[in-house]
Amino acid sequence: MKRTYEDKRPNPGGPDDNSHDERSLNDSGPMPADLFADLEATLDQVAETNPRIDTDDREEAGHTTDLRALLEVSMAINSSLVLDDVLQNVMHKAIEFMKAERGLIMLLDDENRLQTRAAYNLSRDEMLSDDYRISSSVASEVVKTGRSIYTSDAMADERYAAQKSVLELHLRSIMCVPLKVKSQVIGVIYLDNSSETKMFLKSDLYLFELYAQMVSNALHNARIYQSLLHLKKYSDSVVKSSPIGIVVLDSGGHIATINPAALEIFDLNRRDLNLIGDDAASTVFLDVLPSNQKSRWHRMINTVFATGDEFSDARFYHDTGYIEKVLSIKMSPIPQVPGGGDGLVMAIEDVTEKVTMERYVILSEKLVARGEMAASVAHELNNYLSIISNNAELLGLNLQHERYDKAGFNSKSIVENVFKIKRFVDSLMDFSKPEPEYISYDIRHLIDDLLFSLRIQPRFKLVHFTLDLADDLPNVEIDVGQIQQVLMNLLNNAVDAIDQRTTNEDEKEMKREIGITAKYHQSKEQVTVAITDNGIGMNKETADKIFTLHFTTKKGGHGLGLYNCKKIVEGHGGELQVDSALGEGTTFTLTLPRFQPKHD
Repeated sequence: MKRTYEDKRPNPGGPDDNSHDERSLNDSGPMPADLFADLEATLDQVAETNPRIDTDDREEAGHTTDLRALLEVSMAINSSLVLDDVLQNVMHKAIEFMKAERGLIMLLDDENRLQTRAAYNLSRDEMLSDDYRISSSVASEVVKTGRSIYTSDAMADERYAAQKSVLELHLRSIMCVPLKVKSQVIGVIYLDNSSETKMFLKSDLYLFELYAQMVSNALHNARIYQSLLHLKKYSDSVVKSSPIGIVVLDSGGHIATINPAALEIFDLNRRDLNLIGDDAASTVFLDVLPSNQKSRWHRMINTVFATGDEFSDARFYHDTGYIEKVLSIKMSPIPQVPGGGDGLVMAIEDVTEKVTMERYVILSEKLVARGEMAASVAHELNNYLSIISNNAELLGLNLQHERYDKAGFNSKSIVENVFKIKRFVDSLMDFSKPEPEYISYDIRHLIDDLLFSLRIQPRFKLVHFTLDLADDLPNVEIDVGQIQQVLMNLLNNAVDAIDQRTTNEDEKEMKREIGITAKYHQSKEQVTVAITDNGIGMNKETADKIFTLHFTTKKGGHGLGLYNCKKIVEGHGGELQVDSALGEGTTFTLTLPRFQPKHD
């Protein structure tokens, strides 16, 4: 079929040649008839290979074919987010789409140098080094200018005709277009043909540039995906190797992430858990906690979800069911978790060893201080006792020899030094009762702290503690050391009462129980702490005298403990009461005001 073909491409160097650098074979003088016949035959062959040059009624069908082809190409190059896969798809589809013989993709590296990332040659399995010579020079120019290069006949193009590779490879058509992301050149895609029947046309270049833009977007997405994948692997590695326990929950409390450190802290096995994204239904965090711990964790988690604020607790006492641990907890809301929706992340550190060491250090310092004080007191008392001893010895001798005036002096000296000892002891008692230092303190922490210290002592190991601490307990203004002294005294007395009851053969196997209840009475702004034991108990007569100075029911007791406890509580503006029944147990109730009166 004969066609007429009008070359509508702009003249080289013409005013409308703005975006593409194009050279065509220029003829000078008339062309012979045979040459016209050969050219028309060649154009017919090219038209069969490239239907886009056909300007008959099938032009619309050709456009539809191009659009369909672009759609298929787009789907193919976007079928993967792995960069190497995308590059291979792009290369093969470019060769297929533009009917080229050779092609390559070159991308700029971090040092702004072009690196070949994909290449293809129809005539052999792989590209050779010679194949890259013409490609590199063209690609460098495209990167430098940011504009496409196109030539329909490289052998007749003065820019490339003299190059050895063009002659050896018999290159005819060349297209090289930039790959751009937001106007920034990231590389080039290059195609060429050596066949006269498969030469590239100007319309091919327009489609190829459109294709290149799609490729640029696909490569950009692949690079972003690759960066995110590397970031995820890095984050997973950090989370996995972190010594801090990390747990991520969704809004329903399901576990999205839990690292090995957190599994160890909570004594959990990863095989027993299903995370969000696993095949089975995801595990709810609260369901894997001991029943006596769920309410406290539920309160903390709900606080974060309800307020949207961070929550932290530097010393949270957690019972795993096997051992009690001291945890430092920080919870923060996060906008999105795997599976969608809001969630929170928990950072949990096991500070049990640290807290224990702090206590040993403090105890050691106290023992050293007490030792030094005891030595000082002993030295002072020895001075007085030496004087008393000497005068007592002389008193006997003087009475024996009837030296009554000297005996009177000895007697007076003894009385004076006994009085000095009494005054010295009184001063020690005053020194041991310093002015209270009130601070706002969490009574729950005080109780947890105290129990953590006592449970490791042999006499408390067999005792089963039951805690009922209200969720709404506020901070209370107290002298922490003094109130801790009161609670410790009451707990020691409770164990003593249990020991007395278990000395009976009938009660020997009795379960040792101590219950601690704390409540807040908002109307009175008071906090009550009740300590209940199932010990020997007391009759009413003993209970009425229990807070009296020097009254005691213990062998070797001095009767100061409960007396001092009552004094400390009353000094705080509170009350200490007892309720007991002989043979049934005892309850001590400590009532403290939330705030201390302000003093000038």
